[in-house]
Amino acid sequence: MNIITVTKENLDLEHICCAISNNNDIQVASKKSWLAARFDDGLVFKKGDVRGKCFIEYIPAEKAWIPIDAAGYMYIDCLWVSGQFKGHGYSSLLLDECTNDSKAKGKQGIVVLSSSRKMSFLSDPSFFRHKSFVLADVAKPYFELLYLPFDKKAEKPKFCLAESVVSESRGLELYYTHQCPFTAKYVPIIEKLARDKNLPFRSILIDSAEQAHTVPTPFTTYSLFWNGTFVTHEILSENKCIKLLKTLEYE
Repeated sequence: MNIITVTKENLDLEHICCAISNNNDIQVASKKSWLAARFDDGLVFKKGDVRGKCFIEYIPAEKAWIPIDAAGYMYIDCLWVSGQFKGHGYSSLLLDECTNDSKAKGKQGIVVLSSSRKMSFLSDPSFFRHKSFVLADVAKPYFELLYLPFDKKAEKPKFCLAESVVSESRGLELYYTHQCPFTAKYVPIIEKLARDKNLPFRSILIDSAEQAHTVPTPFTTYSLFWNGTFVTHEILSENKCIKLLKTLEYE
């Protein structure tokens, strides 16, 4: 498999792997717009020369949309290989691309957001631990910050979560970005369902790395709170959202 680096110049021509291929679809349009704005921050998007989920996306940690202190590191936004492409070593190939690029750019290591067990929308901890990543920090309820230092003297990254800024809020609060294309489709769904059920709802679209450092959750892509308590990071389909809202109504 050949690896393609997506840039401003070829972004419109390339399939970005994790959403449908029609550039006019809101999911694709929002993701590509987000990518285009991040390239100047040093974001790198590499993919296999296939139409499917086989890609890695990473960015200097100082510019990452996550509340971490990891100066000098490269942060992996997403590494996703699935379907027919699994089991061929492509995840390792893409991670090697990131590692070699990070070393060439003088970074002191790589950092990634994961979890205490394998969960949807979060990097697989077993894969990264197999690749010699180790635990740097933890955040409730299950988030883990894993890192691979290139130098034993490299400073350990850590979360820098804001204090519980939602603790006084009532109802639903959703923090999200357009880093994942699925939010463009599914955030309006939960907004409508909450409105139909007369549940208090507030959505906060994070639109900068600076703002991402002010939120009370490591997973800025999509984190849902109820009465100030974290509920889920999973980007909810309509059916899952309906089930969740039913349980919240009776709490």
